[in-house]
Amino acid sequence: MFSVENLTVSFGGFILLDEIGFVVDKKDRIALVGKNGAGKSTLLKIFAGLQEPTQGRVSLPKDTTIGYLPQQMQLADERTVREEAALAFDRILRMENELEKLNQSLSEREDYETDSYHALIDKITHLNERLAIEGSANVQAEIEKTLTGLGFTRNDFERPTSEFSGGWRMRIELAKILLRKPDILLLDEPTNHLDIESIQWLENFLSTQANAVILVSHDRAFIDNVTQRTIEISLGKIYDYRVNYSKYVELRKERREQQLRAYENQRKQIEDTEDFIERFRYKATKAVQVQSRIKQLEKLERLEIDEEDRSALRLKFPPAPRSGSYPVIMENVTKSYGEHIVFKNATLTINRGDKVAFVGKNGEGKSTLVKCIMAQIPYEGKLQLGHNVKIGYFAQNQADLMNEQLTVFQTIDYVAVGDIRTKIRDILGAFMFGGEASDKKVAVLSGGERTRLAMIKLLLEPVSLLILDEPTNHLDMRSKDVLKEALKEFDGTVILVSHDREFLDGLVDKVYEFGNQQVKEHLGGIYEFLEKKKIEQLNELDGVRCTVQGTRSKSNADTTSCTAHRVPSTQSYAERKEQQKEIRRWEKKVADCEKKIEKLEAEIKAMEEILITPEGASNVDLLWKHAEEQKKVSVAMEEWTEAIEELEKITK
Repeated sequence: MFSVENLTVSFGGFILLDEIGFVVDKKDRIALVGKNGAGKSTLLKIFAGLQEPTQGRVSLPKDTTIGYLPQQMQLADERTVREEAALAFDRILRMENELEKLNQSLSEREDYETDSYHALIDKITHLNERLAIEGSANVQAEIEKTLTGLGFTRNDFERPTSEFSGGWRMRIELAKILLRKPDILLLDEPTNHLDIESIQWLENFLSTQANAVILVSHDRAFIDNVTQRTIEISLGKIYDYRVNYSKYVELRKERREQQLRAYENQRKQIEDTEDFIERFRYKATKAVQVQSRIKQLEKLERLEIDEEDRSALRLKFPPAPRSGSYPVIMENVTKSYGEHIVFKNATLTINRGDKVAFVGKNGEGKSTLVKCIMAQIPYEGKLQLGHNVKIGYFAQNQADLMNEQLTVFQTIDYVAVGDIRTKIRDILGAFMFGGEASDKKVAVLSGGERTRLAMIKLLLEPVSLLILDEPTNHLDMRSKDVLKEALKEFDGTVILVSHDREFLDGLVDKVYEFGNQQVKEHLGGIYEFLEKKKIEQLNELDGVRCTVQGTRSKSNADTTSCTAHRVPSTQSYAERKEQQKEIRRWEKKVADCEKKIEKLEAEIKAMEEILITPEGASNVDLLWKHAEEQKKVSVAMEEWTEAIEELEKITK
């Protein structure tokens, strides 16, 4: 697909990337990883043609298309959401217009044997092939499917883009890029403005429909599910791993241990050589050997190792002040703005020590409910905080409230209490404020740096209830790990508004889902909730799914009512009767397949319970039988899918 050759990027005397090189294949899914400032975003800009390297080059085949999504961008506000997304197909329209002109020119020519005539035919053939690849039989359907996948509703399609926040406009830009179906997708933190459902949709799209993908993300679950190759940038060099992120972490640990051993061996060698030089520098009999050692040191290429990995640092918060047994109790809380209802009749009880997640699509009321708890906005209903509840609240604008005249170290030193004060430098290092960065004034920090500093400041204050609104957006994976472990050990109550599944996994024990003006409670962790939601969504689908439900319930009356409304009234009685007969036949086929699958899965489960025992593990016949049953399930699933598709055709 394309290659990077001896690429170097330097600023002043600092070398960011040092003669790196690698090749990207047609269907590669690559995660660029490395600490903040390592050069990941710079590399994406070079690939996108927005920045030139100091030396070296990126070689791309002719006509290669690139889609680039930066972290921040300015978007026009002159169109509706649908119109803005439709700009993705401008290239197709231009190709169609060009093809029409070329065909017109071809029809007017009679010089069939000339080179120019054959060149024209080649160009038309090439354009037709490009249109076959990039074209769409139904542009509007593609637009609606993509916008819906990224969280927009049909009511949003005709709204002006100016009515949406920056995060939602970034989704529109992402939709345009995906709709163009470029040869190479360059995505810089694409999940920052997405909710869990949209992230899952994007994962599926990138895994099944995209061409080459190179992305930068701190969402571990996202890059694990999308990528199969990891390129690490460290100290100006790259390390290419043909594995996903989780496997890369294991391999990187092994590589760093080898790197450390080599570094220690070299350091000992240097020390021994320097000792020899100092000892015999002024002895004439050793002059030749001393000069030889000096030249060796001058020629020696000094090894470097990565900055010390502090991901294992244990950040222990001050003990939470004792509060009442129920820090938050809500009964029938409703919040609306004029006629727009955000949520209504929300009723929930959060116990002391609970760690809960607020999840759902953006705009469904998660942050709004947090503001209600904080008494920042009015609401209807009863909302009561428990006795002696002291709240620590992290919101996006929290970073703007810090004293800009203080240094990073002073900001944290003023709020740290107890033994934690002896570890302030370590804590700052874990959150990427190591070395000289801890002496920077708050006034010169970037937005992301301020956010991280506000997070540290908040988490060092003794509170009984922590409310964190999207705390991981500006944290790298190492910092997220430190924060997650600290929250696990925190003995108070935690409310997390987050779309980061990996961060929430193993941390929260209850999930509150926001959607359709409702707040629903789900017991269990984030992945249990997502699995349940998958089942619920299947059950809620109308059309053919309704028919399947009717079959499963074995209720002929329900089945008839579910399917009858789809039979057009313009049909004759005989036609309707024949169609109903066909519907019942395929419904029975669906039901029979489901019974068969259920029976086979029960048999497989029974075998697996035996196979996990020491005796069962050595039973070869049982292993073969287990494999055969798995094949039968696959066949039955194919039959079930075929039956569903036939049923769908009839009931359309």
